Amino acid sequence: NNNTTYLSIKDQIATVVLNNPSRKNVIDQNMAGNLNAIFHQLNENEHISVVVITSTAPVFSTGRTSINTKTPLSERKQLLHELSISNNLTRLKVPLIASINGDAMEHGLEIALCADIRICNMSARFRFNDLHKGLDFPMDGGTQRLPRLIGSSWAMDMLLTGRIVSAQEALSIGLVNKVVKDDLLEKTTEQVASSIATGGTIANQYVKESVYKGMEMSLIDGLTLETDLNVILQSTYDRSEGIKSFLEKRPPLFRGE
Repeated sequence: NNNTTYLSIKDQIATVVLNNPSRKNVIDQNMAGNLNAIFHQLNENEHISVVVITSTAPVFSTGRTSINTKTPLSERKQLLHELSISNNLTRLKVPLIASINGDAMEHGLEIALCADIRICNMSARFRFNDLHKGLDFPMDGGTQRLPRLIGSSWAMDMLLTGRIVSAQEALSIGLVNKVVKDDLLEKTTEQVASSIATGGTIANQYVKESVYKGMEMSLIDGLTLETDLNVILQSTYDRSEGIKSFLEKRPPLFRGE
């Protein structure tokens, strides 16, 4: 593990922690490799309903290792590939919550953008300063996920100015779902994760698929996708267990089938 990341699993909730606070949880090849291995492992684990990604305070992550501008292009491409984690993060089938306990900047913000729900504390700040650090450019989905989340105008504002966005402003532009007092972040995240985990695991996965695939389709195709997933879901165990438990007036025992 090299201690830069760790994973804990409790009650179907997996928590992935960036744990290199002395270096502000900067993403280097070692951390990126560890994270990618963890995401693969979690995607294979059928007993997990929700994943939370967070970090050891006081920051979430302030970016990635800087790449020497003298690095030849082919090596640069390979290095960017090794540092990239957002594809594996967005491939997670189950819902993903980013619990942001401090600054999420540059690559750190790109990670937060991969989550389905973002909760932050009051001291969290957000920024895309890549363009102002010389010859740098977002490389892990920032220019694509940010406008899809907050619209092109706010995204251009953040990307072009490189300014710092406070937690309150992040909430007002839709960059985060919730801002809570610093000491309540962990508890609030747990509550949200638990309320998601009580739903049928398969249904949660289908909702995620339906929303993200549907956003790339025309409305007509998206509605067809929704219907198809619904039909498949009707035939799963969780569906019949849901009905049975309702009739028997007891809490359902979903098992993700």
